Amino acid sequence: MIGLDFGFGALEAEFWRMVFLMTRIGAALLAAPLFGGASVPATVRTCLIGALAIFAAVWLPDVPVPPSLLSLEGLLAVAGEVLVGATLGFVLQLAFAAPPLAAEIIAGSMGMSMAVAADPQGGGQTTAFGQYFNIVLVLIFLGVGAHLHWIALLMESYRAFPPGETWLGPERLSLVVGFGGEIFATALRIGLPVTLILLLVQFMTGVLSRAAPSLNLFALGLPAAVLAGIAALIITAPLLHEQLEELSAEAIGQVGQVLR
Repeated sequence: MIGLDFGFGALEAEFWRMVFLMTRIGAALLAAPLFGGASVPATVRTCLIGALAIFAAVWLPDVPVPPSLLSLEGLLAVAGEVLVGATLGFVLQLAFAAPPLAAEIIAGSMGMSMAVAADPQGGGQTTAFGQYFNIVLVLIFLGVGAHLHWIALLMESYRAFPPGETWLGPERLSLVVGFGGEIFATALRIGLPVTLILLLVQFMTGVLSRAAPSLNLFALGLPAAVLAGIAALIITAPLLHEQLEELSAEAIGQVGQVLR
């Protein structure tokens, strides 16, 4: 398998086969937002990758494996495994980027851009509404079983792109890029209802400030925008659920299209 023989025979060959299978699975999980988040310990990720590799070795016994991983052919096969796995995980990463983008639009309209919180997935910072949208999307994604469909598609990728035949091609890469454009449209659909309500509130406060110049615009406008934004989020909660559920389905469907 690696050009070296430690004297363990078939057991050693099976071990290196599992290590090779861990390459694609590990790249996919590290690129995915749920499994590769900064809050997930490395030990948990390693155990999960190893468990899925063992299952893949049992479910897919006919997956071709390079005879030597230290050869040029073996290194190219490993690079192809990383490419396919990272692409499948990156599609989910694009889907999970829509809610924080919508939250930035809403928070900017409400005047709450300064309310930031730590992002446990990306390791950076996000707005308070972005963290709320992320939690809702994670719950919906897990609730509808989309993570199981994604893992099933990851295993199916070994049939669609067997080792040594992992070049995705421009058509499949254009699908991933096109899905990135859909993310902006999804973020706009999520934030548009709340933004329109906030626009009306700001228009009304502007009219009041012109009608009664003695009123303090900042003392009146900011609390009104915050209260109107929270009320709009409560009213549009069913719409948010539908949008995020459709986003989860679109992400899984896009992964399926890449495999086709």
